[in-house]
Amino acid sequence: MTDRIPVITLDGPAASGKGTIAERVAQALGFHYLDSGALYRIATLNALRKGVPLDDAAALTAAAEQLAPVFEGGRILLEGEDVTTAIRSEGVSAATSRVAVVPGVRAALFALQKNAARHPGLVADGRDMGTVVFPDAPLKVFMTASARVRAERRYKQLIGRGETADLEALTRDLEERDRRDSQRATAPLRPAEDAKVLDTSEMGIEEVVKKVLLWWDEAR
Repeated sequence: MTDRIPVITLDGPAASGKGTIAERVAQALGFHYLDSGALYRIATLNALRKGVPLDDAAALTAAAEQLAPVFEGGRILLEGEDVTTAIRSEGVSAATSRVAVVPGVRAALFALQKNAARHPGLVADGRDMGTVVFPDAPLKVFMTASARVRAERRYKQLIGRGETADLEALTRDLEERDRRDSQRATAPLRPAEDAKVLDTSEMGIEEVVKKVLLWWDEAR
């Protein structure tokens, strides 16, 4: 069924802007939007709240298998609680890449991601949407930018939310996350062989959206 549903994947490292772009592209096309990273953040928040050790793969997997998040009206509910903001905290962000490397966690969340493909179409962003979850998608985009540029973007987001932030620490954290994501044994972060690689370091949001929509027109 999902093979007949149009899918656009946008993969890339943390803070590359793929979520913002994917959401804008989905709105422009009238497609559904999947923030796959939110699922890993939900799994991480759940583990942290329940005191699951981040180095206990079996316990992390068991916890992930019980997840039943609800996406409703732009909000994310976990066990009836709105966790839309909580999953974006720096604490959760820093721990998510440790949870995401666990094969059992990835397997537990795989079905939730595949089931997000519904008519009239789907725009999915993440780390392995084009390489693992939707390898037959007609358009795969791999978005990237330098760690410094991504850190500056994250810094502005945090300051805008009234949170404190250290630009140098954010840069180091993103570099470390890039290293973990690209070197993990299961679904390492890399462009799909047929992905279009887009460096957004010097591009604005609207410019990137237009580029992806142009590629979609060419891919159909």
